[in-house]
This record gives sequence, structure tokens and C-alpha cells, in this order.
Amino acid sequence: MASNPDLFPDMERMAAVEDLVTARLADARSQYRQRPALPEPPTQSWFDNLADFDFEHPQDLQPLLDWSIDALETGMVHTTHPHHIGLFNPAPTFPAECADRLVNAYNPQVCFWSAAPKLVAIEEHVLRQVAQRAGLPRQTAGHFTSGGSEANATALWCALTAVEPRFGQDGVAAFAGPPVIYTSCESHLAWVKLAHTTGLGRNAVRLVATDGHGRMDTLALEREIQTDLSLGHVPVLIAATAGTTNAGMIDPLSACADLAEAYGMWCHVDAAWAGALIASPTRRAALAGMERAHSVTIDGHKWFAMTMGAGMILVTRPEILEQTFDIDTMYMPDDEGSTNYYRTSTQWSRRFVGLRMFLSLANAGWSGYAAHVDHAIALIDRLVDTLTKAGWHLANESPAAVACLVPPEGPESVDRYLTAALEQGGFWISKAKLDGVPMLRFCVTNGRTQATDIDTLAQFLKSQMYETA
Repeated sequence: MASNPDLFPDMERMAAVEDLVTARLADARSQYRQRPALPEPPTQSWFDNLADFDFEHPQDLQPLLDWSIDALETGMVHTTHPHHIGLFNPAPTFPAECADRLVNAYNPQVCFWSAAPKLVAIEEHVLRQVAQRAGLPRQTAGHFTSGGSEANATALWCALTAVEPRFGQDGVAAFAGPPVIYTSCESHLAWVKLAHTTGLGRNAVRLVATDGHGRMDTLALEREIQTDLSLGHVPVLIAATAGTTNAGMIDPLSACADLAEAYGMWCHVDAAWAGALIASPTRRAALAGMERAHSVTIDGHKWFAMTMGAGMILVTRPEILEQTFDIDTMYMPDDEGSTNYYRTSTQWSRRFVGLRMFLSLANAGWSGYAAHVDHAIALIDRLVDTLTKAGWHLANESPAAVACLVPPEGPESVDRYLTAALEQGGFWISKAKLDGVPMLRFCVTNGRTQATDIDTLAQFLKSQMYETA
């Protein structure tokens, strides 16, 4: 007898509820173009209803599922909507959805080999294939992460350990002077939070100026390094960005690797989004130099279109992963010679994330992903062509599927266009700033977005030109 029939119902009841959920999801998918891309603000009545769930009395699961599905339908920005042309949150691939359904049912723990040897081997295989596609050395190792922040944190911890081996025992006090991190002022500012939480302090991060085109200025970078050396600081990490959040720009990766080598530093490439360019034979050259990095971040849940929480960290010196995370315990199995992620990463309780990438890559192949990437770039090029002919100004020249555009009326009109697109046009787009100048930011990562969606957006924006607020 189960401990509780509501939590662990019999097979017949489970099957009936699963059939209901499947039917509701199928209905939702069939309506994805009809529903708004934007959420409804929660009303006071909704908050009151939420407060009524005091969890003192059991309730039937079916109405609870209906209530939850309604919250999902109306209470979020729909990244699965073809008119979501904003941040790097895509519609997930169908194989990734299937993977989550399988993993949810089996609930494996993959932090050590003997608990799930075939599943750990699947993740290792996927990571090796991605590393090989990125041009990284044969010995490259890595693991899946919750996202880019955890992957970048792993790179930082590896850098500190590699530059000062005593860091693992003595912490920051092991360094001859304050450790310093260098990254572009256009980078993802998770680096500031990571410096804080690692104990380096936020002042340890040098936000290096760009070259006027959104890429890190390596001359300014070297000046910063030399200044810090003269002050007795210890340069530890150069974090180059391959696909900046604002504008999709790629730092000079080879030049960053040169400087890291010259000054004895760790070189990391944060390719969380634009790392998917490795899939396209005609686009991957934009990432030249990434193969020289000591570590690379790529998020599966961005342009690779996985469900949320599918980051990857790839490290070309696997012994540093072991030095950083290795631990002996009295309660974990001794799987000597096998992959044990709890000894090479920060996570102990570890979900089988790699099945999403495995099924998607196996089903579509690299050629399918090349088509996915090329499709997104072609759509952005189409939008740029239409709007620049109408007098809009393109402020970035990214090799990826993102465009930052200034309306003909100038930067002061950006908020008006943004509000109109969100409230009247039915499109979710975003605002960015480059060198302090506001502009509209358009990004395609949704594989269901089509040329007709882009044309509708372009026509709507053109209809708003020279309107008064």
C-alpha cells in the first residue's frame, strides 16, 4: 500500500490523469498562434484565489491541473509563440520535451557512475560531440549545468585553482595580491555576482571598454592587465564573450587567448547563446579562436532550443575540474576510474539533462541544427533589410540572429515603438542600450517563427513611424 494515494495513486488513476494532461497540452499547442504572446497581469481576485491554497485540506488533482494550466496559458511571456522575438528563450524542440517526460517518470540520479552508467555515458558522449564540433582538444571534459551562470562560475573556480593551486585550501589569501577578472562591459554581468559570491568582491571585476562596435577592446584589456600588475594585483581570468546579450557581438577570441597565454591567465569563452553557430558550416568561422580557450560555456536552452536548465561547461584541462571539485566521502560509492560528476562539478543531486540534447541531435543531426541556425539568421536579415530601407538604422553587425535598430525618429522614440509592439502589435520584443544609446532589439531563436511573422512585424513597425505619443 502506498504511503499516500494522492501522492502515489494506482496505475489506472495515473493513466487517466496523464491522458488528460496530454490532451490539454495538445490543445494548447494547436492554439499557440491564437493566444497572446504576452501575459495577463494577475488580478486581486487571482491573488485571493492563490492565498486560498493553505494546504490544510487535500484537493482533487484534476481541477488543480486545470488551474495550473490556466496560470501557464495566461500568466507568462510565451517563448513558444512565433511572435516572441526578444530574449534568448526559445520554443523547445519536441525531442527535448519528450526527454523531459521520460526523465520525469524515471527520475534518475546521474551524479555518479554506478547509479546510472548508461545515462552518464550518454551525457559524456553528447559533451564530447559538442566539444569536437567546437574545435576543442580531444581531452576536453565537462558537464551539464543549470545554465550559463553556473557554467561561468565553474570556469571562475577552475581559473582560480589553475592560477594558484593553493586556492583550494587557503582561498583568496593564497594569492600574492588581489585576484582580478577581466571581461567586456558588454558581457553578461553575472561575472559581478560571481565575484561577490566567490569572495573576490565586486571590485575584482574589470569591465573592459569596447572597440565602439560592441567587442572587447584588447588594447584596453592589456592596459588594464598591466595597470593591475603594477599595483600588485593578480590577473586570473579573461572572460571573452561570444554573443553579447545586448547585440550578439563576438569578442576577439584569438587576441584574448594570446593575452591569457602571455600573462599566465585562464581564458574562458562565454558562448552561452551564439555557441550554436558551431552547428552551421557557413557560420562557425565567426567563433574562430574559441578552440584555444581553457573553458567554454554553451547553453542548450538558448539557440539549441532545449527546455530550461541545459547549460554546458567544457574544460580543456580536465585535471583542473578534478582539483577544483574532488571530494572523498564515507557514503558515496567508490567508482574509481569512472565519471563521477559529484567529483568534477558543484552539483550532487543531478538531473539527467543530457537526454534532451542527445535526442534532439540524434533526431535532427548537425545538419538539422545548421538549418535551424541559418533560418534564424535569414529572418533577422529579412527584418533588417525591410526596416533599413524604411529609414531605420542598424546599430550592430552581429554574425548571429540579433539586430539592434534605431527608429527613423531617433533613440527617443524607442519606448513608444516598444509599447506599441507589446500592447497593439502582439509581438514581444525588447529594448537595449549600446554605448548608452537606446534601441530596439530583435532576436530570433524560435524555430516556429516564419518569414510571414517577420513581415507582419516589419509592417506594424512601419505603420507606427512618425506617429506621436
